[in-house]
This record gives sequence, C-alpha cells and structure tokens, in this order.
Amino acid sequence: MIPWRKQLDLKSFFQKGLIEAGVDEAGRGCLAGPVYAAAVILPPGFRNPGIKDSKKLQAEERDRLRSIIEKKALQWAVASCTPAEIDELNILWASVRAMHLALAQLSIPPDLILVDGNRFKAYGEIRHQCLVDGDALYLSIAAASILAKTHRDEYMRRLHEQYPHYGWVNNKGYATPEHKSALLLHGECEHHRKSFDWNQPVQLELFED
Repeated sequence: MIPWRKQLDLKSFFQKGLIEAGVDEAGRGCLAGPVYAAAVILPPGFRNPGIKDSKKLQAEERDRLRSIIEKKALQWAVASCTPAEIDELNILWASVRAMHLALAQLSIPPDLILVDGNRFKAYGEIRHQCLVDGDALYLSIAAASILAKTHRDEYMRRLHEQYPHYGWVNNKGYATPEHKSALLLHGECEHHRKSFDWNQPVQLELFED
C-alpha cells in the first residue's frame, strides 16, 4: 500500500524528458491591486511534499516555501498587470498577459508550458497544456501559485502603508466586508479596478474552451 503522504505528492512532470514551466496567477478576484502571475521551471527530480496549491497553505508556509522555490528552481519569474490593464483587457486576458510577461523573463526556454485553468493564448511557438486545478496536480504549477500569491501579497502590504483605511494588509484587495465598508466611506482610489462592481458579487469569466 502506498503511504498516505506519497498519495498526496504532486506530479513532478507532465511529459518526461521535457523542460516544463508551470504558470499560475493570483489576485484574479480582487477589487483592487494588480493581478500577478509566476512561471517556474523546477529541476528534474525535485520533490518537496510541502508544496501545494497556495490557497491550501497558511501565509507562513507560503513564505517559507517561496524561499525554497526561488533558491531551488532552475528558473522563476513573476510579472503583473495593473488595474488599468485589467479594466482594458478584462481579468481573464490580463491574467494571461501577466503569465506571458513572466514567461518572457525566463532565460531557459521551456519545451512545454503547464497552465493552471482551461484558457490560455499561445506563447510563441511553445506548446502549452491547460489543466483545470493544475495547482493541485503538478508541482511546477503549485510552485508558481505560491510565488504569484506571495509576491502579490507583499505588494498589497506595501500599498496598505499608503492607503491604510482599506485594510489591504488583511484583505489583500478582496471583497471582504471590511474592504466594502471602506469603499462606502472613502470611495475608490487609483488602485481599484473600475470595471469591477464592488456592490455585487464579482463575476469572473471562466477559463473555458
């Protein structure tokens, strides 16, 4: 019988022998702040049972794993798209653009891009594979989710110092009651996404084929 821990291990590759870059985003459902994306190429045989979908980790665990990923990865990069770009493109395609910008920073060209979700635009001539819940299946995507989340959270904490009344140090720009109450009292600022109706539940375009 396979030990319980081994059953939870994420897959280290989609196709053996290829250089694979996992990509994921963070902040898609926020009312404020940029959307971040990360691309990660892990070395062959890399294992770490702690790495998983960033949403399933506590902040302290994500920060600890971020340091490990950035030290051990063959290549990693993080990029973002601003609220203005989100308003122009919509959140789906701004997320994809951020993924492309992260991929463009890699000095090792991957043979295959593993994308969390089921919608993507081709990046040059490189083959890609969309994977629903990919951050719960593949190590490189989970690593990318951790980097995207921790870098974005770090940015929102810095913004909080300029706009403390929105509580971004706690809510990171998501539509929490605290954030909505601050919007009623203070209105929007330059970092809010004008195309998002904060009086209604955020409606996201699904990554669908």
